[in-house]
Amino acid sequence: MKSTTTAHSVPEDLLALVAGALFVSLGLLLFKHQGFLTGGTAGLALVLTKVVPYSFGQVFFVINLPFYWLAFTRMGWRFSLNTFISVAAVSLLADNLSMVIELGQVNPIFAAIMGGFLIGTGMLVFFRHRSSLGGVGILALYVQERFGLSAGRFQMSVDVAIVGIGFLLVPLPILALSILGALALNVVIALNHKPGRYQIT
Repeated sequence: MKSTTTAHSVPEDLLALVAGALFVSLGLLLFKHQGFLTGGTAGLALVLTKVVPYSFGQVFFVINLPFYWLAFTRMGWRFSLNTFISVAAVSLLADNLSMVIELGQVNPIFAAIMGGFLIGTGMLVFFRHRSSLGGVGILALYVQERFGLSAGRFQMSVDVAIVGIGFLLVPLPILALSILGALALNVVIALNHKPGRYQIT
């Protein structure tokens, strides 16, 4: 039986992007609480906050700016606009989530797995509403749509490489848990975002 798809409405997109941003921001809060690294532009932003006098949200927003040209030329204006909204929402929430939630003692292994699951779920919401977290996410979706490769596997490869750089930045136990978090994140995407499984035009 042939299935049909219908584009999401603007209100549906906006609600989904806010929900996705909350998932991602809560996952990042768990990561930051434990000092973990992560992949993609978020991971780069976490590293840069150690050497520049700006917040994660400010750095994350700025380093994503160059990727919007690729998003616009390759993925279309709606994907570009949705991605801009997603990145802006995560930037804002990541810097201010501590105003509504305060973390106490958190088991590091739980933080790695749950943080990865939360970020992965948020990214999955973005993907299904023609959006991303910018940066590597844009490349992952482009590679999937252009070459049919799994966005999750592509993202996992890049993220593990980025986290691997952390060997020079953090103690080995933190690095190992950071890799665990990156794997948890990308397992969510790899299992749930496959070509042809969920198509919205």
